[in-house]
Formats: sequence, structure tokens, C-alpha cells
Amino acid sequence: MAKLTVMCARSMHVAAGALGRAFADASGHEVAFDFGTVGGLQAKLDAGETADVVILSVPAIGKLEQAGALVAGSRRDVARTFVAVCIREGAARPDFATPDAFRRMLEGARAVATSDPAVGGSAGVHLAGVFERMGLTALMKDKGMRQQTGAEVARRVVEGKADFGLTLSGEVASVPGAVIAGPLPPPYGLETVYCAAVMAGSAQREAALAFIAALTAPQTRETWTKAGFEMPAR
Repeated sequence: MAKLTVMCARSMHVAAGALGRAFADASGHEVAFDFGTVGGLQAKLDAGETADVVILSVPAIGKLEQAGALVAGSRRDVARTFVAVCIREGAARPDFATPDAFRRMLEGARAVATSDPAVGGSAGVHLAGVFERMGLTALMKDKGMRQQTGAEVARRVVEGKADFGLTLSGEVASVPGAVIAGPLPPPYGLETVYCAAVMAGSAQREAALAFIAALTAPQTRETWTKAGFEMPAR
């Protein structure tokens, strides 16, 4: 039986972890995950680390594909997520349906938990750009509670330390008591599609392809949905 190493975007840890365990139980193969931000995993790959399977955002997978680091034809879309407004379960849903309403929500908040862009996650980097475009960088420096993970963003909201949080929907769904209120309004939203592919250096290609097939099988839809993701149309 094979031992697979999988580099995977951290926001997918709940669903990918559960599906990985189910695959291991059914196949007898061992699956070892390395969860991290897309930026952090890219840095590891750039430094020469490798894996049998990578599950990263479309741009990151595209970069590896262009470099010839992936097995041709192994790439599959897995799931999509979006930058979401997180509120505490039972709290009134704020109005952020338009750019103006979103601005008023930020300006009127006592504290806002966000993903820290310095960590390299897609949500934190994107939000830093959004605040700059809105001219709210200074405001969010004062009101923002920068967290190391999206799950920590959701926890600060559940604890009542932040009025609401901004992070990837998949991270929100992993925290009990946290609720996804919806995506950011256009043009400030960000939807991220994650892809899986087999790395060219893998000695376990057959098992790696079987693992990707298991992740993207139609019957996994409920697992992905509960974790805050949507399965892309095939």
C-alpha cells in the first residue's frame, strides 16, 4: 500500500481531512496532510519540498503546471470558497449588500476580526487590498483584529471580541457557533477555486490519482457543503 503526502490549502482541512481518512480506510493507503496557507505552501515548494498531491488555488496550480511540476492531465477542480462575513449564531445579519452598506458596516463596527495578510493566506491578502481601495486602511488598522488563521477569526466573533469577521467561508464553517452571513458585495468579493493535481516526482501516481478521484466524487458534495464549500460544475 502507498503512503501519500498531500500539501493542501489550510481552509480545506475539515473536509479534506475527513475525506482523506475515509479514502485511507477504504483503500488501505496512508494519507499524510501538510496543511498551510497557499502562500506558505508555495514557499515550501519553491524551496524544493515536494508531495504526491497538491491542493492549491488555481493560480498556484497554474504556476506549477507551467513549470512542468505536475503530471499532465491529473489536474481536477475540487471545491470553491469565498471571502465571507462571519457572524455569531443567533446574531442579527448586518446589511452589507452594497459597497456603501459594506463601508457603513466597517465604519460602525467596534472591532472586526480579519485574516492577517502577513501569513500569506488568500483572504488576508485580498482584504488588505480591499481596505486600501476603500480608503479604510487606517481605520482597519485601529479596528481590525488580525488573526493567524480563519478559524481564529471565527472564534473571536463567537467569543464576542469582534462584531463580525472576514475570512474564507470554509474556515468559518469549521467553528461551532460561527455563521456565514454571505459573501462580500461586488466588486470587493473574492471567490477561490481549489484544484488538486499529482506532482511529477510522485512515485505513487496510481494511488494519488485514486485519492483525487475520491475527493471529487459526487457523493462528497454534502461533506464539502457542510465545510463551507461548493463543488464546481463538472
